[in-house]
Amino acid sequence: MIKLDILSDPICPWCLIGKTLLFRAMEQRPDHPFVIEWHPFQLNPDMPREGMDRRAYLEAKFGGKKQAVEVYARIAEAAAAAGLEIDFGAIKRTPNTLDAHRLIHWAGIEQRQTLVAGALFDAYFLEGRDIGDADVLADIADSAGMDAAVVHRLLESDSDVEDIRTRDANARERGVTGVPTFVIANTHVVPGAQQPDLWVKLIDEINGQL
Repeated sequence: MIKLDILSDPICPWCLIGKTLLFRAMEQRPDHPFVIEWHPFQLNPDMPREGMDRRAYLEAKFGGKKQAVEVYARIAEAAAAAGLEIDFGAIKRTPNTLDAHRLIHWAGIEQRQTLVAGALFDAYFLEGRDIGDADVLADIADSAGMDAAVVHRLLESDSDVEDIRTRDANARERGVTGVPTFVIANTHVVPGAQQPDLWVKLIDEINGQL
């Protein structure tokens, strides 16, 4: 088996698109060698813990309403091409994702990481839920078979906060500037949302060498 590390943020639309395209390729190649582990990378590490109004965030990030609309028109086009029906209008707040990354970390301990990562993407992009809210995160954990009460207690503590921040900082120190970033066998880096054809080719090449 080959380790596939995925650096992402659950509020990153390109991460959802990239994950969708990767998993489509893996469905085409059920003999793929990948063992997946998810790693934290916050798009907005300085976001207030309570998050902020999404429209204000986007306009500040992209330099105005016109620019934000143009950027998200391209994202919506790419999402639709990937077969995703993202309801951007339903997203009212941009959350701080530190707690979402903590949940992904805890899910990894229970071998439920990909399930929870996918549920976070769905909750935010398809259902317009605030994944910075502890109740929402506990509900997502419950839906993935984790103990919601335990998760809620952990979220109320500082458990693994510094670990997530350190791992995020380490990724930046290693040169990661955007996500999604895929790292194969701790050696080969595949940046961005790549089409299934590229992943199928890589899988075939790797399987041919095993």
